[in-house]
This record gives sequence, structure tokens and C-alpha cells, in this order.
Amino acid sequence: MTAQRGKDLLLKLGDGDVSETFSVIGGLRTKTLSLNAQTVDVTHSQSAGGWRELLAGAGVKQASISGAGVFLNDAAAEEARAVFFASEARNWQIVVPGFGTIEGPFLIANLDYAGEHDREASMALALESAGALAFMAEG
Repeated sequence: MTAQRGKDLLLKLGDGDVSETFSVIGGLRTKTLSLNAQTVDVTHSQSAGGWRELLAGAGVKQASISGAGVFLNDAAAEEARAVFFASEARNWQIVVPGFGTIEGPFLIANLDYAGEHDREASMALALESAGALAFMAEG
């Protein structure tokens, strides 16, 4: 993957319809995607050379996304707020340029609002995966 512009990483929220449409949630200035997999240690007294052994495919996978910026419009702000207060797992798309798109259900774990007296109001949110995710490679 060659160098890409950070601003091209997009976070989109699905509308929940059968024929789902995804919309960019806001003008996010910072975005982080973290993919994790727990390991299951099966090391025992007979492990070759005393090296740790891990059981492939046995751990729990999890994705976290966080971002901060500004809402682009009232509808996006209202939708994020409604999804948060309903504790609703909704489909999201995370578009990573030069890599692909990750799509699946996420819960909003944090929704923060901030503002300084001489600047625009800002928001930050954190998402946690809430089910199986799909990956579609770019290209």
C-alpha cells in the first residue's frame, strides 16, 4: 500500500433500510481503525524448545474505530445521536484508501461534543464492532 491522504479515510453510517444506503457521518479530521484478535495460548510442557504455541483461528476478533471532527449537517448529527441513545447496532462502512472497505455492525461506544468560545463545535465518537465484519478489497 503506497502513501495515502489521511482525509480520504471515510466513516459512513448505514440507514438501516433493506437496500442500505451509506452516508458520510461528518467532517472527521482524525480517524483511527484498529483491528484486533485475541490469542489462545496452548503452550504445554512438551512445546518444542519451550516456545509458546497459539491455537490458530480460536481467538475473538474485534474492530474499534474512533474519529473527531465536525458534523456536516443537522441530519448527520441527529442520526448519530439517535443511534447512540437507542444503543442500536447499525451497519457502518470504513473506507481505507489503497486497502479496501470494512463493513458490518458497530455500536457507538462514545459520543462526545466539545467547543471553544472562538471555534466551531466539534464531536468525537468511538465505535466497537458488534458482529461479523466483511472486507472488500479495493480495486
